[in-house]
Amino acid sequence: QVQLVESGGGLVQPEGSLRLSCAASGRKFAFTAMGWYRQAPGKERELVAAIIGGGITKYADSVKGRFTISRDKSQTVIYLQMNSLRAEDTAVYYCNAKINADTNFWGKGTQVTVSS
Repeated sequence: QVQLVESGGGLVQPEGSLRLSCAASGRKFAFTAMGWYRQAPGKERELVAAIIGGGITKYADSVKGRFTISRDKSQTVIYLQMNSLRAEDTAVYYCNAKINADTNFWGKGTQVTVSS
C-alpha cells in the first residue's frame, strides 16, 4: 500500500520561507510523477508544482520564481522550497504521486499559514 507522508508546514510571516517534504513508501518502482497541490478554504484544490519522469518540472503561474520542487536520488522523496511567501499561499498542501492517469495517491496534507 502506497503511503505519502508530508512534513514541514507551519506558520510563517510574509516574505518568509518554508520547505515541505513528502516521503513515499510502499512501491518498488518510481512514480511517473510526483507533485504538490494546495487547497485554500472555499477554493478548489490546485496544482502547485510537479516533477515528472526524467525530471521535468512544472509550476503554477502564481508560484513561478518563488517555489522550487525537487526530489532525492531514490525518487521517493520530494521537496517544495517556498520563498517569498504571501498571504495567498495559505492553504493545506497535499503531496500527490501518480502511477498512471487513473492511479494516484494523496498524502493527508500539511497546513501552511502565511500571516504577520
